[in-house]
Amino acid sequence: MTEPRYDDLGALFINCTLKRSPERSNTQGLIDLSAHIMAANGVRVEVLRAIDHDIATGVWPDMTEHGWARDAWPSIQEKVMAADILVLAGPIWLGDNGSVTKMVIERLYGSSHLLNDVGQYAYYGRVGGCLITGNEDGVKHCAMNVLYSLQHLGYTIPPQADAGWIGEAGPGPSYLDPGSGGPENDFTNRNTTFMTWNLLHLARMLKDAGGIPAHGNQRSEWDAGCRFDFENPDYR
Repeated sequence: MTEPRYDDLGALFINCTLKRSPERSNTQGLIDLSAHIMAANGVRVEVLRAIDHDIATGVWPDMTEHGWARDAWPSIQEKVMAADILVLAGPIWLGDNGSVTKMVIERLYGSSHLLNDVGQYAYYGRVGGCLITGNEDGVKHCAMNVLYSLQHLGYTIPPQADAGWIGEAGPGPSYLDPGSGGPENDFTNRNTTFMTWNLLHLARMLKDAGGIPAHGNQRSEWDAGCRFDFENPDYR
């Protein structure tokens, strides 16, 4: 059996830390683990720190068309669309995703109405995952929110598509702080590795299959009157 290749895949990690470069990002420390595995298998990997870019707030593809003087998101969206794999990574604050994570999801949503060449929503055929860091409880809650959002937009989510690290509940050291135990934590390292390979496997399968089959999910065909065997029950 021929071993699968991944060197025709591209992955984009969006780091949603609240810290501007070059300040150290604990989230970046976890990203590096996953990105290293991908790069070692020939994947084209790009990591982008969202807060370093002048991203406007809103839910339209280009917010300069809606009153903003500047908006870096359209160029970031091009990178999103060029990637087979998207990983959103960010911190926990007050038990929830940080503000930058939420803003990035809102901006992704702004292009979710666009269609691909066969009339499906534009994010179809891509896979998504997430990484969460913090020193307070909430990894699973944050991951549920991110992964639900990505699948709702059209991304395909593989099994175990999230990983995270929180250390002890309550105030304490962050992932990269000396003595935190984060980089050595077997649970986090295992889940990050499994997540990475599941993203790679599913991206390989989707690319080889030409994406999600284009039947029963084409917005363009629905708008043209096709109902794909849907029949509204008659309760009269």
